[in-house]
Parts: sequence; structure tokens; C-alpha cells
Amino acid sequence: MSQLPTIAVTMGDPAGIGPEVCLDLLANEEVARFCTPIVFGNREVLEACADRTGKQPPPKPVPEGDLLTCETPAVFEVGDLTMGDFSPGEVNAATGKAGYDCIIKSIDLAMDGVVDGVATAPIHKEALRAAGILHPGHTEIFAERTGAEKSCMMMTSDLITCSLVTVHVGYQEVPELLTEERILEVMDLTREAMCRIRGREPKLVVCGLNPHAGEGGLFGNREEERLIQPAIESARAAGAQVEGPLPPDTAFLDWRRAETDAYICMYHDQGLIPLKALAFDTAINVTLGLPIVRTSVDHGTALDIAWQGKAKSSSLVEAVRLAAKLSADRKSQQG
Repeated sequence: MSQLPTIAVTMGDPAGIGPEVCLDLLANEEVARFCTPIVFGNREVLEACADRTGKQPPPKPVPEGDLLTCETPAVFEVGDLTMGDFSPGEVNAATGKAGYDCIIKSIDLAMDGVVDGVATAPIHKEALRAAGILHPGHTEIFAERTGAEKSCMMMTSDLITCSLVTVHVGYQEVPELLTEERILEVMDLTREAMCRIRGREPKLVVCGLNPHAGEGGLFGNREEERLIQPAIESARAAGAQVEGPLPPDTAFLDWRRAETDAYICMYHDQGLIPLKALAFDTAINVTLGLPIVRTSVDHGTALDIAWQGKAKSSSLVEAVRLAAKLSADRKSQQG
């Protein structure tokens, strides 16, 4: 196996911007210095995207039996999707299935130790559903396929890091999904991950669920007192540096971000609105708690600009960079 980590990079939904950002990644000489990226996807689709956008064509596919010894950027062929099966920029069941198949194959090969980690380009939830796949997103697919007992989504960048207690659910479902155990679990996973990334004990800030963090019980159903505060106290007892629960509307001010390593957010948009406002092009999605390394871009399929050469690959590059770092760290810990 190459001394550099081998990172499986799923192409995402072929109708979106995944193919073009993967082409940029394969041609990026800097990336090849810190890992061997293998794009899991369809060469015909990548070639067509390169023709349309004027990008460098993809390298030849590598057989599965050669993945362990591959030392240069390559493509690994998954499925039999053709250009006649879909139109770029349009939701399609065929592309939903193709994206899902790439994810499953990358997980299985990572679990088998054939690749060191996985970085994913965006998939489209409507296309997944049209293909009969009921998972709401990558995080849930990875957790189920790997058999992870606990997991959470963490979005990280140089400017801000947020972990989510609940993810792809409607707002009315959030309060009933919050438990002291789940909040503590997300804090523990985030603390462990940030220790690896920062190389020191991180400072965590926990957001309240309700406006003004409940204002002493005036808003909500005392979630702060019943659930969030007890979880914080348990984390502190275990040695974590944790502050909160803080009112969400002031938790992300500049001075507080400067002294915070990671935020624990109760629901999806509580964390992702400030994160994407500050670091849309560079933030990375990491699934914590898995037996394998998995990172992802922080953006969607962007069907409106797909296959036009407008998409930026910076988030994918950073996702692959972090996957390579975490993979190397994990291998060194395993001896």
C-alpha cells in the first residue's frame, strides 16, 4: 500500500456539481502530495463532464484488485450509469441510485481496509427518495452500514465548528428527540474529535434550544434545565471544558467564537446557518463515532450551476485533506 493515505472520494449525484469538483480534485497536484484520491463513480460521466466544462479528463479506472497498491489519483468504476440515463441539473432516480451505490461501495472497502478513509461529494435527497432509498442523508447511511452504535454530524472549519444533536428532522420533532444521554454523547464525540484535530483539550460551548436559552423556563418546556444542563454537568465531571447552555442568538459573536473550539447545537440550522455564513467554501462535514474515517463537503448538489464549470472544489479539497489527516492519525494509533 502507498505510504500516503488512500482516500475514496464518492462522486455524489452525477447530475450535480460532484463530477466537476471531483475532476478538479484529480487534477490538483497539491492533493496528490498528501494522499492518493480515488474517485468512486463513472468514467463515462466524468469524461462527458470534462468535455462540457473544459476540465482535464479523468485518469483510467483502476481495478478493485489494484486499489491497495494504487499510488496515483485514479477512478474506480461503480455501477453502469450512462449519459443516456439522466440530464445534468435535473433530479433523477438513476442518479440517486448511482450516488448511493458509490457510497455503499466506499464504505465496504473502507471497512475491509482497502482504502484508508472516505470523502463524499454531495448527493440529492429527492433523487435518493425517487430511487427508493429512504435514508435522509449521508450521515444516516454511514451509521447504518458501519453498524455504529453512536454517531453525530460535525461541521468544521478554521473559523467555526458545530456538532449537531439532531439533524435531518422537522422542527416540531426536535424537542422530543432531545435527551440528556444524546446531548452528552454528542459532547463526548466532539471532544474526542477536537482533541485529535487541535492536539489539546478543546473548549466547548453548548447552545440552548429556546430563545434566550429558555429565559429561566419562560420559553419552551424547560429543556435547558431538564436535559441540557445535566448533560453539561456530566461532561464537566468527566473533565471536559464546557460552557452553557447559552442563548443561541449571542453564542456565535466574534469574541466568543475566538475562544471556542466547537459548538454543540440542538438542531440542524442552529449550527449550519452561522457555519455556512462564515465558511461556506471551506467547511467540512465529519461523521463522528464511525469505525471508519468519513468527511464530506458542506454544500449541496447545486443543480442550478451543475456542469457549467462554475463550482468551487475548495470544500472537497479540504474534506479530503482532513480525511487524510484523520486516517494517518488512526493508523499511527493502531501501531
